[in-house]
Amino acid sequence: MHHIHAMKTTTPTTFAMRRAPLVASLALAVFLTGCGAVKPKPLTHDEVATRVKNDQQAMYKDQEPIGAPLTLSDVMARSLKYNLDYRLKLMETALSRGLLDVSQLDMLPKLTADAGYRWRSNDSGGTSIGIEDRIVSLRPSTSEERVHYLADATLSWDVLDFGLSYYRAKQQADDVNVTDERRRKVLQNIVQDVRDAYWRALGAQRLLGETQVLADNIQAALEKTRQAERAGVLPPVEGLEYQRALLDAMTLVNEKRQEMEFARRELAALMNLAPGTQFTLADATETGLSQVPSNLDQLEQMALEQRPELREEDYKARIDAIETKKQIAALFPNLNLFGGIGYDSNSYLYNENWTQGGISMSMNLIRLAGLPAIKRTNEARMKVDDARRMALSMAVLTQVRVSVERYKLAVYDHQLAQESAQVDQRLASVARAGSNNQLTSELETLRTQARSMVSRFQEASSYAAAQSAYGRVLNSVGIDLMPEQVAGSDVPTLSKAIQASLVDGEKHVFTQSADAVAVDRPIQLSVTGLPARVDGVAVRDAVGKVMTGNRLALGNGADSLAMELHYSATPSKAATRAQWDVTVQDTAGKRLLTQSYRSFLPDDASTRSVIALAEAAALSVMAEVRRLAAAPETAATARP
Repeated sequence: MHHIHAMKTTTPTTFAMRRAPLVASLALAVFLTGCGAVKPKPLTHDEVATRVKNDQQAMYKDQEPIGAPLTLSDVMARSLKYNLDYRLKLMETALSRGLLDVSQLDMLPKLTADAGYRWRSNDSGGTSIGIEDRIVSLRPSTSEERVHYLADATLSWDVLDFGLSYYRAKQQADDVNVTDERRRKVLQNIVQDVRDAYWRALGAQRLLGETQVLADNIQAALEKTRQAERAGVLPPVEGLEYQRALLDAMTLVNEKRQEMEFARRELAALMNLAPGTQFTLADATETGLSQVPSNLDQLEQMALEQRPELREEDYKARIDAIETKKQIAALFPNLNLFGGIGYDSNSYLYNENWTQGGISMSMNLIRLAGLPAIKRTNEARMKVDDARRMALSMAVLTQVRVSVERYKLAVYDHQLAQESAQVDQRLASVARAGSNNQLTSELETLRTQARSMVSRFQEASSYAAAQSAYGRVLNSVGIDLMPEQVAGSDVPTLSKAIQASLVDGEKHVFTQSADAVAVDRPIQLSVTGLPARVDGVAVRDAVGKVMTGNRLALGNGADSLAMELHYSATPSKAATRAQWDVTVQDTAGKRLLTQSYRSFLPDDASTRSVIALAEAAALSVMAEVRRLAAAPETAATARP
């Protein structure tokens, strides 16, 4: 018996000792091979170039081509469809919803299937010895084959894990809402950026042609001035002063033009257009600016209810409240139910197939000591949430009042810019009327034209600033300018839906929507009473150019307005007293506007001087004519 025991305890040990060096050598070889195989490998230039090429193709992939001038709603539609920032937020929302689906699966019971293969080089088993005398009582035996297969399937349900998974799923559901509010904020910011850039870009587009003509004229005048200076016609100081004045005027024009032309690049970036893509903005009639909102209390209430940042804080507070419940639930006892079937190919077993089940309960008693700390932490968390929401609410209320005040100032600035532009245009017309063929007179005329162009840029810039301030009021209130559901995803369908949403959403803030479709009544222009030596066609064309330059349409229509400029003159000793009588009436013959404009002309009044005076007369009533053309209902209240 003792001999058997000695063989049993000695032989396996000796065998293991013999194989130990071989196993150790193999393990060391695998370890050293693994350590030497992993080395830093920088990206190659081809890999980087391939990544850049693929990204560029993906950035501008599947975009609808631009086939017509873009309206404001068109630009918004393309921005919301192709803007990468907004697409990222949409993907984050989809990801959050996917995580919610995954978290809901965690609440289901767990069904675990396991299968395996087991092999060993010798038999398992053992012997038995007496507890008191330590004498071997059984010969060595085994009940397990050296090679056998195992399989089992167990269904288990952990009650505590189910409760925690339920709370995690509710938190993930609120996280979906948080992600959606962040998407709303990005959408509102994109709409605001588009509105800001669109009107600046449109103003630059309208004035670009005239700016180029003025730049060519100033360049020609500079060359004339240099030639006159070299020929001795102008004193050097006077010639340089004129050159300096012309360059200063052109510098101001270029600064304004570049400032507004940058907006085209901003629009291209917002629409995610590929570099070099050409587009034109639709030259729509500028609508009248809405009245400044006076219902600040109502706007503040709307902001507190609709701002995405505050709604996000509400959802975060709910998430924190659920976190409190989850931490307290983790302190409860854990009840686990399980059941399943098993299989073992071991032929020594009496039963190779079996069914099993059970129930267990456990509880971490030490964790109960942390209950007071958990309560204090959760109370502090809720107080922080309330304080953060209150601070954000105060910031929102401040933004509402500041945005309304900015809009009020922007409207006033635009009114001043309009008046300044009209005055400068009239000055330019008068300067052209009084100029002669002398170089000094021509230079002075160019200076007034440059100043007039700067004023027109300022007018366009002030209108864009007013539109931007208008949009900031909507943004501060939290108005969504995108419908919840759209019938199609193509750009024209999105554009129509956004245009309808603009009108519907903004009427809750402004009494008159600045983005409502404006009425554009055409003007039938006529010029009468001209002397025989004056070219009437040239006068009419010049006045028509002034009107179209001020965004009025010429033509006939069922609702057109008839505008007549009648010329009359009274000779005097030194000059002729000229007068233009301007009248505007509707198709029914009702007179809507009557105004006279007087000035002096040389006795030998030329077509050029009469044109300049006619332009000044038309500009003097431009604001009234624009108001009448933009809104037919104002005809009844127009001054007689």
